[in-house]
Amino acid sequence: MSDLVLTDRVGAVLVATLNRPEARNAMSPELIDDLSDVLREADADPAVRAIVLTGAGTVFCSGMDLKAFAKGGGRFDGLVWFFREGIATPVIAALNGSALAGGFELALACDLVVAAEDAKLGIAEVKRGLFAAGGGTTLADRVPLAVALEMGLTGELVTATDAKQFGLVNRAVPAEKVREEALALAGRIAENGPLGVAMTKKLMRERRWAEPEEVESVFRSADAAEGARAFAERRSPVWTGK
Repeated sequence: MSDLVLTDRVGAVLVATLNRPEARNAMSPELIDDLSDVLREADADPAVRAIVLTGAGTVFCSGMDLKAFAKGGGRFDGLVWFFREGIATPVIAALNGSALAGGFELALACDLVVAAEDAKLGIAEVKRGLFAAGGGTTLADRVPLAVALEMGLTGELVTATDAKQFGLVNRAVPAEKVREEALALAGRIAENGPLGVAMTKKLMRERRWAEPEEVESVFRSADAAEGARAFAERRSPVWTGK
C-alpha cells in the first residue's frame, strides 16, 4: 500500500487520512483502491471500534481526479461498495476543509460528520457534464427535496454551517477543532458494546425493526451479560465483541 492514505490509531479509533494535499486530496484510482483496502481491513479488525476519515492539508476531498479521468486513467469504481453498502464499524467524516462532488459523497457515505464551519460542501458534478453517481442523488433522502434539487441541479455549494441546519452535518466547529471533536465523538462510540453499536447502525441504516434472531444475537451475547454485570458492580465494562 502507498502513502496515499495514512493511518494511525488513537485507542480503539483508527484515523485514516487522505494524503494528496497537493491535489486537494482528489480521488485518483490509486487513492480509491488504497482507501477501499483501509476500510475493509479496519472493519475486519475487532480492535477497531470506530473510524475517523479526514484529509491532509486544508481540503477534505475535492472529488474525483478529473485530470486522470480526462486521460482515461484507470477505474474510479473501487469505492462503490462502500457508498452503497457501508461497513459495520461506525465511520466519522472529519471535514478539515471543503468536501466537493465525490468528496461530498464520500462524507455522505460516513455515519457522522464533523466539519469546519467555513468548509464548502456540495455535488458539483453537473458543472463538469457529469452527475453525482456515488450516492449524491440520494440526497433527497437526507434533506428536503427542494434543497436536494437545488444543490444537485445548480452544482452550487453550501457552507458546513448551513449543512448543519439541513441535518447533513452533526457538528460545525472551527477548523482547528475538527480532529479533536471527531476523535471525541468516535471515542464515545468506541466505549460502547460493539455488537449493540453494529446492530444499531445496521437497523437505523435500513430503517427497520430488529428481527427476533437479531435481538437474540445481541441480548444473549457475552457482551450483554458483561454490560449488566458492570452496571451492577459500578465499573466500566470490558467488551469482547462476543
